[in-house]
Amino acid sequence: MNNEIKTARVVAQYRGKYRVLGESGEAWAEVAGKIIFAAKSPLDYPAVGDQVKINDLGYGRALIEEILPRKSVLKRKAAGKEEVQTIAANVDCAFIVQAVDRDFNLNRFERYLTIVQSEKIYPVLLLNKIDLVSPEKLAEIISQVKERFKAVPLLTTSVLTGFDSLARVIEPGQIYCLLGSSGVGKSSLTNKLLGEELITTKEISAQTNKGKHTTTHRELFVLKNGGMIIDNPGMREIGLADAEEGIKSVFAEIEEIGCSCKFIDCTHQHEPGCAVLTALKSGDLSEEKYINYLKLKKETDYYAMTSLEKRQRDKDFGKMVKSALKEVKKRKI
Repeated sequence: MNNEIKTARVVAQYRGKYRVLGESGEAWAEVAGKIIFAAKSPLDYPAVGDQVKINDLGYGRALIEEILPRKSVLKRKAAGKEEVQTIAANVDCAFIVQAVDRDFNLNRFERYLTIVQSEKIYPVLLLNKIDLVSPEKLAEIISQVKERFKAVPLLTTSVLTGFDSLARVIEPGQIYCLLGSSGVGKSSLTNKLLGEELITTKEISAQTNKGKHTTTHRELFVLKNGGMIIDNPGMREIGLADAEEGIKSVFAEIEEIGCSCKFIDCTHQHEPGCAVLTALKSGDLSEEKYINYLKLKKETDYYAMTSLEKRQRDKDFGKMVKSALKEVKKRKI
């Protein structure tokens, strides 16, 4: 039997194993040795949403030989580590989900938006479980979101009272991703879109009011209309990696005000003639947004600095190895 090279989509990711979907159906896949050998970081491994070239081994088994070029890579800094973790690939639109009855937080929206817009992925803010708060409370939350994020689309949903607003925006051939903390209802929304209970869901803990990690792995589902949606495990920590472009996009208002600062390299913290501090003092700029801007920018700058230091260490190590090899050759002559 001759093995055949085919194109497939990575639809699920486990530890060391993948499920891929191609013309002949699903198969369990592993990564070819050449990918492992060439990989410099976790970003060089397949991710859910990737299109890949597979060697079809038959009997529902395959070997991933190549990752095809990506148009976007959602990523975050892994918790407690300097390395970057891939969330999903080739995402066209990200739904950033928060539940209105729990730890609703505008700053968290900004953090997710920074990651999403760093890859120029279309963002949509989604307020879920709207049936669990009063109409007055919901109106107040919607007002806060629209005031803070004037240019970002907003949807409101509930698996009990309606999710049509979400279903209507799903287009054939597009990949959508649900992002948010545990317990905000991502898996329940996915089940509703699928029209069947494919994903197990759990109730929120009554004692802690915190969500449980219902989804344990990332998985892509193909909807009846041909659209694709990725359900992700809840993320309690979402660290920023190389998100400078996302910062500029999400905080465009502050970046624009900063163009009028006296100094080009103004940090917007203590310099004389700082237009951002002037806007803050006059009330034209939200203090909460300003503080979150400084926090996320510091996090992004720190990652960029440590990445540069790491590249320099790798470069110095490479030079040391080359020098040592030259010395060995000299001694052999």
